[in-house]
Amino acid sequence: MKVAIDIRRMTEFGVGTYIRNVVRTLACLDRENKYFLIGSLDKVVECGPLPPNFHALSLDGGDNTLSGNLAFRSIVRRLQCDLVHIPHLFWIPRGLGCPYVLTVHDLLEHMYGSRDASSVRRSLHFYLTRRVLRRAARVIAVSQFTRNEIEKLLAIPDARIEVVYNAIDERFLHGHASDADRELIAQRYLVNYPFILYAGAIRPHKNVVRIIEAFSALKSELQKSQQYPDLKLIIIGDDLSSHPRLRRTVVRSGVQHDVRFLGFVPIEVLRIFYDVAKIFVFPSLYEGFGLPPLEAMAHGTPVVTSNTSSLPEVAGNAALQVNPENVFEIRRGLQRALLDPALRAQMKQRGYEQAQRFSWTTSVTRILEIYREVAGARMAHSAAAD
Repeated sequence: MKVAIDIRRMTEFGVGTYIRNVVRTLACLDRENKYFLIGSLDKVVECGPLPPNFHALSLDGGDNTLSGNLAFRSIVRRLQCDLVHIPHLFWIPRGLGCPYVLTVHDLLEHMYGSRDASSVRRSLHFYLTRRVLRRAARVIAVSQFTRNEIEKLLAIPDARIEVVYNAIDERFLHGHASDADRELIAQRYLVNYPFILYAGAIRPHKNVVRIIEAFSALKSELQKSQQYPDLKLIIIGDDLSSHPRLRRTVVRSGVQHDVRFLGFVPIEVLRIFYDVAKIFVFPSLYEGFGLPPLEAMAHGTPVVTSNTSSLPEVAGNAALQVNPENVFEIRRGLQRALLDPALRAQMKQRGYEQAQRFSWTTSVTRILEIYREVAGARMAHSAAAD
């Protein structure tokens, strides 16, 4: 079996994590079938050492351009691949000449991302996306919520879609922060105080404005009882310069001395922040899966998250779930998770257990079975035609 995997989005937040872990786990599970990783050769090293049945092929053209997709198609046809795995939703037709498996992480671009586009472009985008999904040999949804969204919004038959969960990167499973780790963030980032943490992209649906407003309300409540006077909010994510609204919210809420934006930090450092944080807060309005709460739970950190989209499915009973559109409900969740020792202990234990329910080995084993089913069906069809 020859399988091509499109790795051109390996630099993106969620999709990149997915690609790296699928490739790494396939490399551990399958030493027989041939895999062709098509994309930037510089990024393949992020997958770690790969066995001889994995081959990297350079392709610089973007997956959202016609020229990039023509080049991708040319490689797939030249290699005579039995199937292609495209690990993200796309809409530009590819004409690959063989079956493809498609992973859908969310339908965010049809809910938030297309609002600024013209109605003609939105309609074309929607029509072509549905066409791509209907022509896929199998659609992998990363959660039951995403599966339901695909069925409801794009009218894709239930039998074509299979839920295969994401899991956290193994680098978040390397134990608790050491004294040296704590000293590192104290020296490099000047963090030597208690803090609440948010980590993730900074986009409107991530609800970061309400996190800041809830934190401000929490500080006011804590001040009344003279608790945690030096508590801070740390936001790890995109460069703040492209999000001036957040800075205005900080100033308007009167917490300009208590909120820090650290931008991007590498996973090796992010795991320390997860471990040291008093609470991880993630009241997103929409998530196809939502890995950050699980990453925090793997470190025993209490999580306050949303009661909407996929997050109840992912977090289970290990997190405090709140209405993400209600600032004061977010504040109450933070206050409970911060001040109730018995609750914190319970959340810590449940968090460990919840994070362990999701495994890349389990998920990629099923993905490999899907590959075999799709390629087997193709071979059987070809044999029948002969």
